[in-house]
Amino acid sequence: MPELTADVTIEVPFHDIDVMEVAWHGHFVKYFELARCAALRKIGYDYPQMRDSGYAWPVVECYLKYVRPARYHQRLTVHAVLREYENRLRFDYEIRDAASGERLTKGYTVQVAVDITSGELQFVSPDCLIARVEKTCTA
Repeated sequence: MPELTADVTIEVPFHDIDVMEVAWHGHFVKYFELARCAALRKIGYDYPQMRDSGYAWPVVECYLKYVRPARYHQRLTVHAVLREYENRLRFDYEIRDAASGERLTKGYTVQVAVDITSGELQFVSPDCLIARVEKTCTA
């Protein structure tokens, strides 16, 4: 399996915290997205390139396991790794405190290719994705 990973560092902004002064749980999906986009940019297949290739890639599954809260102004490292790409995109994630390395959250997302013109689900990932992953990640 070719290895495609990305790490992004973010700082929890004030507008992401709730009345308990922790990052609201729904924002972790956004943090996952930031790391996933960084990984996809490495192979030249971020969302504009997906659209231009004729495919949309909706998220059809998302799992999160909250271990510890993230707090205002805390620096986080979000790590994404591509686990599957031949029939769907599955990325696994870990969010850690940037200073201590302590794990705060882990999870995964699954995306599938949908032909933009016909709206048909693709049961095999399009060649344009497979070629980019294999070319970039095995070089």
